[in-house]
Amino acid sequence: MAVRFHRGGTLVVFGAGGPSADAQHVAVEFVHPVIVGKRALPAISLTADVATVTGIAEREGIDAIFAHQLRYLAGPADIALGISADGDSGSVLAGLETAKSLGLLTIALVGGRGGRIATSNAVDHLLAATSDDPRVVKEIHVTTYHILWELVHVFFEQPGVLDPGIVT
Repeated sequence: MAVRFHRGGTLVVFGAGGPSADAQHVAVEFVHPVIVGKRALPAISLTADVATVTGIAEREGIDAIFAHQLRYLAGPADIALGISADGDSGSVLAGLETAKSLGLLTIALVGGRGGRIATSNAVDHLLAATSDDPRVVKEIHVTTYHILWELVHVFFEQPGVLDPGIVT
């Protein structure tokens, strides 16, 4: 993720149901860090625009809501983070598949047994909260994306570590 940000990429986050709120939380954490002195990084939640989400769902179906937006808003330098409480969200899976086809780095944050998302070739990195309790999954997801945020900033705080020749 740090390499993609270093090269000008944007984090594109999405999830359906409860994870839609997590997607918005992740995006604001990157764009507006609450820790003074941490760098703001470009991020957007595909769940925040109700008119777009409902318009796509009405015309193309619920599974198309993230895939459609990714085709128009994202590019190969970007990062796609799909969040699904059980790993079986059709809209998140379709979004990750589209992101992969566009060349984005794809990360899935799933719960339960990982569902269809965990077995998809569209996922570069799978982060699984292997619990069937949705409350436990939610808490692990929140902790996980805060750790991702912190790790990205650790790389940015090390001068030269993301320069060409160090990271390919």
